Amino acid sequence: AGVAAGAGWRTAPHTGQVRRMWDTRRSPEMHQLLDKEDPFSYYRGKSESFGRMTNGERAQRGGWIGIPLAALFGAGYYFYNEEQKKRDQMRADVLQEGDEQILTNWSGTHQVTTRRFMQPESLEELERMVMSGHMNKTRLRIIGAGLSPNGLAHDPDGMLSLALMDKVLFVDRARKQVTVQAGARVSQVLEALRPHGLTLQNLASINEQQVGGFIQVSAHGSGAALPPVDEQVVGLTLVTPGQGTLRLHKDDEEDQELMGMCRVGLGALGVVADVTLQCVPYHTLVERTWVSTEAEVERGHKALLSANRHLRYMWIPYTDTVVVVASNPALPWYHPMRAVEMTRNAMKGASKDAGFKTAPMRLLLDSELAPRAIPGNGGAGAESIAQLRDALLRLDPLSVQHVKAVNKAEAECWKRSEGVREAPSEHVLGFECGGQQWVSEVAFPAGEGGEADGRDIAYVKSLRALIEATQVPAPGPIEQRWTAASSSRMSPAHSERGDDLFSWVGIIMYLPEAEEDQHLRPKITKAFKAYKESCRMGLWPTFGAHEHWAKIEAPSAAEDPDGEVLEALQARLAERFPAEDFVALRKRLDPHNILANNLVNSLFPPAAAASK
Repeated sequence: AGVAAGAGWRTAPHTGQVRRMWDTRRSPEMHQLLDKEDPFSYYRGKSESFGRMTNGERAQRGGWIGIPLAALFGAGYYFYNEEQKKRDQMRADVLQEGDEQILTNWSGTHQVTTRRFMQPESLEELERMVMSGHMNKTRLRIIGAGLSPNGLAHDPDGMLSLALMDKVLFVDRARKQVTVQAGARVSQVLEALRPHGLTLQNLASINEQQVGGFIQVSAHGSGAALPPVDEQVVGLTLVTPGQGTLRLHKDDEEDQELMGMCRVGLGALGVVADVTLQCVPYHTLVERTWVSTEAEVERGHKALLSANRHLRYMWIPYTDTVVVVASNPALPWYHPMRAVEMTRNAMKGASKDAGFKTAPMRLLLDSELAPRAIPGNGGAGAESIAQLRDALLRLDPLSVQHVKAVNKAEAECWKRSEGVREAPSEHVLGFECGGQQWVSEVAFPAGEGGEADGRDIAYVKSLRALIEATQVPAPGPIEQRWTAASSSRMSPAHSERGDDLFSWVGIIMYLPEAEEDQHLRPKITKAFKAYKESCRMGLWPTFGAHEHWAKIEAPSAAEDPDGEVLEALQARLAERFPAEDFVALRKRLDPHNILANNLVNSLFPPAAAASK
């Protein structure tokens, strides 16, 4: 019968039934075959019962479940939506008014309570904030990572941080350029460039600076042929109160004059929103560290400066020790002498025994701790020279004899640290600077065409003589670096000729951070200001030296009641920099002067252009 039917197939031969493919209800269930009770009878009954319902009955029963669920979801959506509205309103309030914040710079030398602190997350929010400040004539001072030792970024009325605008926007491998938001940290940029085989040409000592602040103060590394970092800028977006958002590029002839001022604008010409930087191929550096004397350095200085891409000296006061650190690119892997270079570097590598290298300072620390009944640090062998220096100086920071002993021990540690290492450039160019500190750094012309003329060594010799003559408790190191000239008109290394060599020299005093040492900080501050004043009076005019923008300080009313010191400072700045053009450009880009602060206004009074 099944064959005759043709359209069916037999699934239960013993019953003689024929099941068609579409007839799924005729097949016997397992419980029927086993003569058992149907375990799903309850559910089948419900299904059949639901199938016999009318549409109205089904809708009624669905409402019993659907209405409570809809009410539950509706209530959840309502409360979620209300919460979002509150958050949006709070965000709008913050964008409009900001919130109060207490901010301290990295060195702990300046603190400010700002009434309005704002953090935009996009260019649109930034533009809205700047326009609101302009319309309401409310101060909006830009701050970076807070690494500047001075209060260049601080203002009690209002401050703006781009920490949330920190994206790497685009890497152009063909042009070797990267575009980043100004809030991105240098370390982030370096990490983003690495997979593309690129890096930055030069770096400052600390890689945690935000890119915006990095360029706006003309930060620098070291190298007679390498300019400050602002020269790496090929384009930028500037949000200004008076002229809106400006997009500048160095290849555009109409932008070149404005670029020459705005790359180093101290945050007073507009808020830098994003920056395009020129990069170089990723490379490793071979760094050589050795200890020399003043006479040896003076004899070989010109050769050292011309033979090394990166060079810095660390002079240790009250000793005849000069630590020389020179770095050059490693040979490429395919160079015939690469294997020889690697072998030589390995043979001359510095000792990896931290205990051996720092033993002189650890021994001095133990001997100084014992009579003070202060327990020694059993793990001091793992500490660096900078950390041991901090630990030693805090014991008696203003005693000349104690500082001399610390410097002598540090010089011995550096002799034990001589050697060669090879590492990626970003690991070599950055270095440990020690703890919180007062620091003053100046730049001055020291030659032409990349060749030193002797003024750089003469400056340090004069500084060392001043320290010893006045018995300043000056710790080490006195750091000396070099750069080529910058075309940015507000850079301390600006040169109209473009081929001048500049030397940068920094003096320092360290501030203890422990709670029990806080009483020492005002005394150290007073001593450092006297130290710096001696340099200002005795050295700066002679050598044409001017302070780094991140280190310059304006005298307080208590320090300068007659205003004579400030007037002299303003006159020197006006002689070195295009002060009149800078003030006039501020007037055009920021008519209500909302982007400056008391320090910028003290150095470059807004009324100066009008008075001229």
